[in-house]
Amino acid sequence: MNVKIQKSFTDTENGNAKMGKLYLVATPIGNLEDMTFRAVRILREADIIAAEDTRQTRKLLSHFEITPGKLVSYHEHNRLSSGPELIRLIMEGKNLALVSDAGLPAVSDPGSDLVKQALEAEIDVVPIPGANAALSALIVSGLSTEQFKFIGFLPRDQQSRDRLLQSQQEEESTLLMYESPHRLTRTLESLLDAWGNRQIVLARELTKRYEEMARGTVQACLEWLEAHPPVGEYCIVVEGADPQQLQEKRNAWWKPLSILEHVAHYEQEGLPRKEAMKRAANDRGVSKRDIYQALI
Repeated sequence: MNVKIQKSFTDTENGNAKMGKLYLVATPIGNLEDMTFRAVRILREADIIAAEDTRQTRKLLSHFEITPGKLVSYHEHNRLSSGPELIRLIMEGKNLALVSDAGLPAVSDPGSDLVKQALEAEIDVVPIPGANAALSALIVSGLSTEQFKFIGFLPRDQQSRDRLLQSQQEEESTLLMYESPHRLTRTLESLLDAWGNRQIVLARELTKRYEEMARGTVQACLEWLEAHPPVGEYCIVVEGADPQQLQEKRNAWWKPLSILEHVAHYEQEGLPRKEAMKRAANDRGVSKRDIYQALI
């Protein structure tokens, strides 16, 4: 049986008493009071602090009167060279605290690579929990918290984004994702195209002074954004697929029809071709682009 057991607070359990530990330390997602007492203590006691953005982390350390002399850089662009060196230092007995710019490290950031390397070297990896934007948005969303799925940042490429959204179209869990302000409108348009007009929540600037939640359908939020341009980083919470609608789709009337016949059906009902293509796409659970390509 090849099961590796970690007992985080028993140094000699795995015979690695001389090794240090890798601590994953949550940092504030906005309000500095998000920081836990334990997180401050670990950062003070750590031999090394590895940060995604040392300038940002230096401000945090200064606020809590923690010496910045042990601060090193670890980010997406240097992880391949810095990772092995950090692992070597831990194996020599140094305790390393890993932080991201905000929230939990190793969630949608290169910290996950360092965790894998540490575990391969049989180094204990210890969580120091704290604030998390996605879960904070979820619990105030009013949408189901029974089951949820974190998607992270959607691909920037339109085709890759559409493909990902289509793959999650029948997911019944509440869906969570991050988005930047300059891509928010385009992402909501993609959601509307792929998943229909579901209930969503746009949570921005969580725990900061201008914290704001916009709740409504995708279409309503798009219209609201026209008068209130996106500002700040967003977490999008989307209701999952409706089980009854999924079953109706599986037993759909249009299944015997070709795509051409499907679009023609709606045109015969008086819809413009563009709207007929959109309705057919929604029925079939594909993007309008797929319908367009099939009709060329």
